[in-house]
Amino acid sequence: MEAMEGDGNGMNRYSLKASRICNEDILICVDVDPQSMVEMKGATGPNGRPLTRLDSIKQAIILFVNAKLTINPQHRFAFATLSNSVSWLRKDFSSEIDSTIAAMRGLSPSSSCAQPDLTNLFRLAAHEAKKSRVHGRILRVILFYCRSSERPQHQWPVNQKLFTLDVMYLHDKPGPDNCPQEVYDTLVEALEHVSEYEGYILESGQGLARVLFRYVLILLSHPQQRCIQEYVDIPKSIAKKVSQVEPMAAEDSAPVSTQ
Repeated sequence: MEAMEGDGNGMNRYSLKASRICNEDILICVDVDPQSMVEMKGATGPNGRPLTRLDSIKQAIILFVNAKLTINPQHRFAFATLSNSVSWLRKDFSSEIDSTIAAMRGLSPSSSCAQPDLTNLFRLAAHEAKKSRVHGRILRVILFYCRSSERPQHQWPVNQKLFTLDVMYLHDKPGPDNCPQEVYDTLVEALEHVSEYEGYILESGQGLARVLFRYVLILLSHPQQRCIQEYVDIPKSIAKKVSQVEPMAAEDSAPVSTQ
């Protein structure tokens, strides 16, 4: 928290009060709707077949967990799936990368899904958040959502904010059967409704795995250390970087030898 103090000269200065940054318990929930099997563009697996959204999400999660544990090996991870409702994939939180890899191997799409209900996800998260707090930790949920036509629903008390929600939304282009903007707006509303700290929502309709990986790396940021999302300007595009090299003065130029 920021505090304003006088310096004796009639001037005010800001100081940042010390606060403890907690280790994270991160519950990663993956949407396994049939739309998770949409093929990504320009990405193929070891056998040459195109990667699906679910394939790319698995890779992104392993990348995320590896990077997060490199930053702090005390963070822990558990995994769930979203079809009509939520089911545990790996309930016990673990700091072992092998546990993440095993969970990703067990992740498979659902054959059919109706309108999803996030209430059970929030209920599970709140229960786990209370257990995390006993050990001085905080809980975050990262939801990978893949549906372009199904808006999730939930019923949750507006004054109960025990965890932080991040959303990575992969969707199709708008069309007669798709309403990704409406789905996105619903996800934003849910995020703002439940998040204890600043939650981020990132979306892509490009179908590019590299965009997914780049956005997932933004989610490495710790909820207690975040700026609000509208101020996030990373990662920067190389094309937008302006060269700072000054032109060389003519009198300082040396002739180039042709020999």
